[in-house]
Amino acid sequence: MRMQTRDFTEDLPGAAAALRAGELVAVPTETVYGLAANALDAGAVARLYAVKGRSPGKALSLLVADAGALDALCTGVPAGAYALAEAFWPGPLT
Repeated sequence: MRMQTRDFTEDLPGAAAALRAGELVAVPTETVYGLAANALDAGAVARLYAVKGRSPGKALSLLVADAGALDALCTGVPAGAYALAEAFWPGPLT
């Protein structure tokens, strides 16, 4: 069986505009589709929790461009996290 692939490049401007407007966007990953929201928009994050039926106490994954974003977006980041980011980014690291 051969899977079909699709170039989503043409969808990026619309997805970016939707995120800026506080909407949720489905995004393809290597294995599944994810649901994305602007992490800096409290209303969008609340909608994400509601749509996923996720308990407010359960954390969400945050995707960032680089280790510098950690300082701006996160608190209490262990020093080891920066070493891992340096070694493995860009790329998936959770």
